[in-house]
Amino acid sequence: MSDILVLYCSANGATESLAREVCNGVDSVDGMTARLRTVPPVSTVAEATASDVPDSGPPYALPQDLVDCTGLVMGSPTRFGNMDAALKYFIDGTVGEWLAGAAVGKPFGVFTSTSSLHGGQESTLLTMAMPLIHHGMLYVGIPWTEEALAETTTGGTPYGASHVSWSRKADALSDDECTLARALGKRVAEIAAKLS
Repeated sequence: MSDILVLYCSANGATESLAREVCNGVDSVDGMTARLRTVPPVSTVAEATASDVPDSGPPYALPQDLVDCTGLVMGSPTRFGNMDAALKYFIDGTVGEWLAGAAVGKPFGVFTSTSSLHGGQESTLLTMAMPLIHHGMLYVGIPWTEEALAETTTGGTPYGASHVSWSRKADALSDDECTLARALGKRVAEIAAKLS
């Protein structure tokens, strides 16, 4: 089996829900399996430290996960049109892997969530892609051949999967959002399989 790292941070559960749908897409590809990981929160207090093991949910990611995976799908809530600080902190800590070329040639996709339609989804997806492109990874989006992309009235973009919570429960994904998150996971896994 080859692992696709599904790496995310989530504040209210929506990005985690998308991550789990991405995992379903990855796991639908023969020979591929999703490795779900999250990141610890970043503290505004310099002396604060997080436990090495989260109280619940998937394990925290380690830079070695980037080395071990054959592809990556990364997600974050939108923070003023950019990724969450906790995820950025993790990515900033992968300089050693960047120097070693550990991720060069591996496919990646990105996903995000916002509370409003114009909350910066596309800029967040693109800014999440930048450090991964610097790592030498290959950007995988969602093509227009995915019918849900043309039909959605909630989340979903060619740049990656997304979710808009509006006034719904934050982690209540629409059918189109689930479909597009699964499609992204499947597409990254299929391309990783072809490249392996």
